[in-house]
Amino acid sequence: MNMIHFNVPPVTGNEVKYIQEAIAAHKICGDGAFTKKCHAWLEERLGGKSKVLLTTSGTTALEMAALLCDIQAGDEVIMPSFTFCSTADAFVQRGAKIVFVDVRPDTMNIDEKKIEAAITDKTKAVCVVHYAGVACEMDAIMDIARRHSLKVVEDAAQAICSSYKGRALGTIGDYGCLSFHETKNFSMGEGGAIIINTGVADFERAEVIREKGTDRSKFLRGQIDKYTWRDYGSSYLPSDMNAAYLWAQLEKADEIQSFRMNVWNKYKNAFTDLEKAGKIRLPIVPTDCVHNAHMFYLITRSLEERTAFIAHMRQKDILAVFHYIPLHSAPAGLKFGRFDGADQITTPYSERLVRLPLYYGLTEADQQKVIDAVLEFYKQ
Repeated sequence: MNMIHFNVPPVTGNEVKYIQEAIAAHKICGDGAFTKKCHAWLEERLGGKSKVLLTTSGTTALEMAALLCDIQAGDEVIMPSFTFCSTADAFVQRGAKIVFVDVRPDTMNIDEKKIEAAITDKTKAVCVVHYAGVACEMDAIMDIARRHSLKVVEDAAQAICSSYKGRALGTIGDYGCLSFHETKNFSMGEGGAIIINTGVADFERAEVIREKGTDRSKFLRGQIDKYTWRDYGSSYLPSDMNAAYLWAQLEKADEIQSFRMNVWNKYKNAFTDLEKAGKIRLPIVPTDCVHNAHMFYLITRSLEERTAFIAHMRQKDILAVFHYIPLHSAPAGLKFGRFDGADQITTPYSERLVRLPLYYGLTEADQQKVIDAVLEFYKQ
């Protein structure tokens, strides 16, 4: 039998053609024609008020955000523990201490009610994570940040095409960070983007950081006659061949999103009776949030049940997987951070969460196979 993978990177048909065009144009380094197309598409889709720069990953987008926030050694950054290590690494590299707070049980996002108590005179920023493409409670978070003069970074790695009260995720805080890793809705293999919402001067600084600390971007636009080393930076810009692959996805973005949403809704409808019977809990999307069907997960009743569930699905040739091990319990989390308040939700829920296969191109037969396998497990 063929294994149903948890994820298969999207392919829309024009990827190879566009990569060949990039090669033929003799421009395969960063900021070529396809990078410009992606920038324009993203800026328009995000509402036209933000500036966007493609990066080599969501991780390096976060690293750029930490630099733009001027994070210094000894500063504290508040974030959830239920996230990928990149969220913390970007700030740890600048010498920051990570202050983890608990998440909400409905969305698995940072609990905005726990943020203010974690603020000290060393707090410099809050980094929120829009888990599964569902928005954090951004109005409350921005109010806290502005009252305490804190920067806000949105880790929107999973949240392209998601919104909060009509505003695209990644455009509400000071900086937003997207991922185009192969596991995301749109992919360039490895890649990401930083969204700058703080004006032209900050965008120009971001360009310098991204171009190894030089003002080469201005030089290429003909704004200066030579470029020089201006500031700290690194090589954060991706190859135009990667951007060519991404452009093929963005051209079909609505088709990809519609497909994913149909699968998400099919799962939700299929498992509603299980939730009503108290056997599982399904994802919750608050009223003010529009999500992007990035993932579909179940909350099981115990760690033991989840372990048995994953084994059952594997026997059916279906890869269902758990997600993050809370960062505050990891060796690096213990070294570089601390958990503020009680861990009431983060660990208990992380031990019960399991994700189902969901990707562009998942056949109807395989969708039904996943559904049947879940229902069979809970009939036992």
